[in-house]
Amino acid sequence: MNIHEYQAKEIFRKYDVPVPKGGVAFSVEEALKVAKTLDSNIFVVKAQIHAGGRGKAGGVKIAKNLDDVSQHAKDILGKTLVTHQTGPAGKKVARLLIEEGIDIFRELYMGIVLDRQSGKYVFMVSTEGGMEIEKVAAETPEKIIKEWIDPGIGLQSFQARKLAYALGLEGVQVKQGLKFMFALWKAFSSSDASLVEINPLVVTGSGDVMALDAKMNFDDNALFRHPDILEFRDLSEEEPSEVEASKYNLNYIKLDGNVGCMVNGAGLAMGTMDIIKLYGGEPANFLDVGGVANPETVANGFRIIMSDRNVKAVLINIFGGIVRCDRIAQGIVQALNEVKVDIPVVVRLAGTNAKEGAQILADSNMDFIVASGLAEAAEKVTAAIKE
Repeated sequence: MNIHEYQAKEIFRKYDVPVPKGGVAFSVEEALKVAKTLDSNIFVVKAQIHAGGRGKAGGVKIAKNLDDVSQHAKDILGKTLVTHQTGPAGKKVARLLIEEGIDIFRELYMGIVLDRQSGKYVFMVSTEGGMEIEKVAAETPEKIIKEWIDPGIGLQSFQARKLAYALGLEGVQVKQGLKFMFALWKAFSSSDASLVEINPLVVTGSGDVMALDAKMNFDDNALFRHPDILEFRDLSEEEPSEVEASKYNLNYIKLDGNVGCMVNGAGLAMGTMDIIKLYGGEPANFLDVGGVANPETVANGFRIIMSDRNVKAVLINIFGGIVRCDRIAQGIVQALNEVKVDIPVVVRLAGTNAKEGAQILADSNMDFIVASGLAEAAEKVTAAIKE
């Protein structure tokens, strides 16, 4: 689950991670009200959307007085920001973060993320703050310093010192930096976050270390332990079809293609998407209906797939293991009696009772295209779209 910058900074404050003073605003009037509470002559008006690159898209403005705050708030609220992370459709701005201006001496980068390959967390820092860290990683990877953190032990003092020196911190800044890193690690680990990123992390003119930005993602499977964080979820920032799928415990991710996919198993779903691409098609979604694909699950899956107007054909790829293919075929037939589907549907069944399942589909008097192999299924679904 993603949250907004101002929400991440609320969590930072809870764990004593230094951030600028500020507050959220949903209107121009609220923006002015927040600005008036800040003891500052300079203000920052920041669009709040679940995407990076807001500054380049015109979503971050410096205000030198309250009139500027008002004007920038008017300009940004309701605007659709298009960044490298939003895609061409962009995201509409419905809320702002109003903060005090900060005397910036240096801009740095700091982040923590899970490394699934090693089973450890990676604490990363770079002196190239304020830039797109993906670009830094691609062009000058040596400028990103990493320390692997054992989750059973946590961040160690020698690791924090190594990172502080890598950032070029000096004198009192080192002490500030160490205190900052341990507070950030506490915020990350205690909230079951999967990612925390600060870009830029700044050293102020007085030598303080502060998070000027804040991004946090969380492990969905751990949110039952954090009802306070779950309240931060902003459904308006999420794809509506993905929100709908989550109600039925379906693993669904919308993509930009025209071939709807319904598969049981995440690995098989990824393989299915790959082979669709190999045969010249474009997957419209990732949909894993799980190990127990019953008629209700299949019907809900079809309903969500058909809500995407870009879908021109559907490929159902099921491997019968725990659940027999004949039961899945019965579910598909029952689901299509409930959900109107007026586009080609290609079905590939393999595994336990695959022949019986294929016979059920054939006897249903529905216009299925049955394939015996995955390659044949991908070939038929792409051909159906062309026809």
